[in-house]
Amino acid sequence: MTDEPLRIGVLGYRFMGKAHANALARLPMFFPDAPAIERHTLVGRDEEALAEAADRFGFAHTETDWEAAIDAVDVFYNLGPNHVHAEPSIAALEAGVPVFCEKPLAPTLAEAGAMRDAAAAADVPAGVAFNYRFIPAIRYARNLIADGELGEIRQVRGRYLQDWLVDPDAPWAWRLDEELAGSGVLGDLGAHTIDLASFLVGEAVGGVERVSGHLHTFVDERPVYDADGAVEEYRDVTVDDAYTAQVAYESGAMGSFEASRFATGHKNDHTIEVHGSKGSLRFSLERLNELELLDEDARGYETILVTDESDPYVDHWWPPGHVIGWEHTFVHENYEFLRSLSTGTVPDTFPTFADGYSVQQTLDAIERADERGEWISAGDGE
Repeated sequence: MTDEPLRIGVLGYRFMGKAHANALARLPMFFPDAPAIERHTLVGRDEEALAEAADRFGFAHTETDWEAAIDAVDVFYNLGPNHVHAEPSIAALEAGVPVFCEKPLAPTLAEAGAMRDAAAAADVPAGVAFNYRFIPAIRYARNLIADGELGEIRQVRGRYLQDWLVDPDAPWAWRLDEELAGSGVLGDLGAHTIDLASFLVGEAVGGVERVSGHLHTFVDERPVYDADGAVEEYRDVTVDDAYTAQVAYESGAMGSFEASRFATGHKNDHTIEVHGSKGSLRFSLERLNELELLDEDARGYETILVTDESDPYVDHWWPPGHVIGWEHTFVHENYEFLRSLSTGTVPDTFPTFADGYSVQQTLDAIERADERGEWISAGDGE
């Protein structure tokens, strides 16, 4: 890489596009050791909406052809719907352009495998946007587990609960179409939980040996509304609304995971618990500056506020005790990814395409376990 600013190209300008654009804008102010960047090209299909988004997000150029965008930039962010993850990302890697891709890595295990292989063959970094790895409290928890503070890990529990589809009249969206998304809540939310469990306890418990799974769709069709709010048509929902899974790890440890978009009263409740022979911990995204810890001498859980200057990333923000939020996780992951381009070293804690493929293997096994009604080996896919 040269001393010139890295020209960033971003495919996608809605939810995740906004989150990452916000992160890129904050980097120079709060992370002065991050490489200089230029928000260069924003990619989308709707020229009018694209131009408006580029103006708001601070991008100098727009492009409706992702291939042309790849030729014009130094780094390619693929933040589009799941069905457009594979082709542009592989093309960018083959062109020698680093790629940062949203999760899940792809709609299918086969496509995820192709992306993993392209990344392995490329001489540039490729990362997956598992942003919850970059929460200070999660890093604190990981260090406790690695240091043996919880003893032998016996159980891990994870859940991700939302309620944005409780109303049967909630509008149809691309996330509800198997051809566009691959799966429903399993890939959208379950990917985060499976990755976070691996990040926290993977070294302690080994890989996933086998899984069971149960997927369910509560509402089979959803309305599509016109500009005046009238129903134009109904479209089928072809993905899962909720899932549960059990996991057996190589060490003998157990895992249980679930996610739902029908959990009334839960807006974005991502909770993970780890139980060991000497202690336990639990974390909730809804209180992301806190970690609850129980050691072998305590009578109950202690709540730790993870906002000290010595905690990961916190020294870049505010004085101790001044909390950070969900959006800051994107700043942290962008910082780590872009800094790896300037240093030539990718931290071993950063999620790679190989990590994304490993998560996809587990998701695929859960889906196949549901179809067969039996436990499935996690390594049997593709």
